[in-house]
Amino acid sequence: MLSKSQISLLKSLQHKKDRIRYGLFLVEGYKSVIEFINSPYQIEAIYHTASFNPKVLKLSQKINLSEISVTDIEKISSLKTPQQITALVKIPVWPAISNIKLKGKFSLVLDGIQDPGNMGTIIRTADWFGITDIICAEDTVDVYNPKVIQASMGSLSRINVHYVDLAGVLNQTGLPVFGALLNGESIYTTNFGNEGLIIMGNEGNGIRPEIEKIDQQSSNHTAHGKSRIIKCCYSGCYILFRNKQKFPIIMLAANK
Repeated sequence: MLSKSQISLLKSLQHKKDRIRYGLFLVEGYKSVIEFINSPYQIEAIYHTASFNPKVLKLSQKINLSEISVTDIEKISSLKTPQQITALVKIPVWPAISNIKLKGKFSLVLDGIQDPGNMGTIIRTADWFGITDIICAEDTVDVYNPKVIQASMGSLSRINVHYVDLAGVLNQTGLPVFGALLNGESIYTTNFGNEGLIIMGNEGNGIRPEIEKIDQQSSNHTAHGKSRIIKCCYSGCYILFRNKQKFPIIMLAANK
């Protein structure tokens, strides 16, 4: 059974300011919890109801495991239909993003994505295609938002997400920067090479002008098409699909 203070703390993690304050977030549901258990993330505690068999988790003795009531699970959950198991996870401090780490591969850059569902879908899709780093503008939705965690379905456990001064990082990487502009070069005539940063713009406004300017200065390889009619998460899927096929990659800054 959880105390009132424990319930208060766990429930408060639905809010960004409290996640930052405590350096913690919640993961709900068996599949997602398993993914984080088998990752570098540090599990602080696991809470489960009496109907859940914790033996299936094959936990280390170091992880605090607590059986709590269905009522308590409902109190700390952000879901309409609470799961039988919830993990309390420590927010990691990732090493600063470096040029060396970004070399020889493609990474995603998110310029102000706001919808948690879109963010979770992008993370899940990126994970499927082997993307290991996502670089976010500081006003991008918090990756530890409960709706992002739920939509990513455990994929966040395998991806490093960095919140940075986007303009500063893009100016310093020296890598090709690809973004979608309505007056851009055709994707079918652009040589994308084997490395670079792929920018996904805000759902409503696309890529910011100051970031668009860096994109043009860095590579002059911008995708062409009326992309704003396509959902942002679908855009991300298509970008990575094209990359996987070794076809030209396109970047879509789309409306949802």
